[in-house]
Amino acid sequence: MPKRLVEVNAPVAVPTAPDALWKAYGDAKARQDEKRLEDLRNRLIERYLEVVRYAAERMHTRLPNEVDVNDLMSAGLFGLMDAIDAFDPGRGVKFETYCAPRIRGAIFDELRSMDWVPRLVRSRTAKMEKVRKEFELTHGRRPTDDEVSERMNVSGAEYDKLSKDSRPVGIVSLDRKAFESDSSREVREVDVIEDGRQPNPAELVQRGDLQALITKGLSRSERLIVILYYYEEMTMKEIGLTLDLSESRVSQMHSSILARLKAQMQHRLKEF
Repeated sequence: MPKRLVEVNAPVAVPTAPDALWKAYGDAKARQDEKRLEDLRNRLIERYLEVVRYAAERMHTRLPNEVDVNDLMSAGLFGLMDAIDAFDPGRGVKFETYCAPRIRGAIFDELRSMDWVPRLVRSRTAKMEKVRKEFELTHGRRPTDDEVSERMNVSGAEYDKLSKDSRPVGIVSLDRKAFESDSSREVREVDVIEDGRQPNPAELVQRGDLQALITKGLSRSERLIVILYYYEEMTMKEIGLTLDLSESRVSQMHSSILARLKAQMQHRLKEF
């Protein structure tokens, strides 16, 4: 009885040399062998992954810290896959040269999708900055708003709108590194952010102590002159109207107060 031949689907070896790899990929595409095609595409992606990494890291050096280089690499991989599908080895072009623009284009598309500022605003900003730089190179100084609007050939009202649109509010990640620290702990923006609407308690105490020290031993009018002039930032004329004194009298009293305070401070310095 003749023996029956059993067909075994042995795994097909994947070539490693670039030319052989591209030839095998072209043959699989021609045969529409999806399984073989997927294996070869993954091998090509692994081979040229460093091209994506290089492009992403190079672009990342010109971007804010909150942009993650891994996000740029993920976008670049889509460009690499498109380049692999469209590449024709028969044209005699190196794949590294062919895929680089597609990878950068995919990364730029991702950056545009991440940017919340409209492209028109970015375009206006670039145009105004170009005019300013050209003026600085020619005249050696910063141009005025009128000079910029004249060079851009726009009216004053239109220039005001362009100037306002060119200064959009920026978005900053609170997890971004604020500055270098001596310790191993990284200092982030959230660690040093300051709310200007809330007064600093320590500063308030210090100002109160300083005010009490300066006004100690002064009469009521002299104390008011110091507080109104240095703390309320009123002029001599305004203080005179408030205290029903002439401006010259207020100035005279102010000079006398300063002379006495200077003598007191010199006396206190001797104590230290």
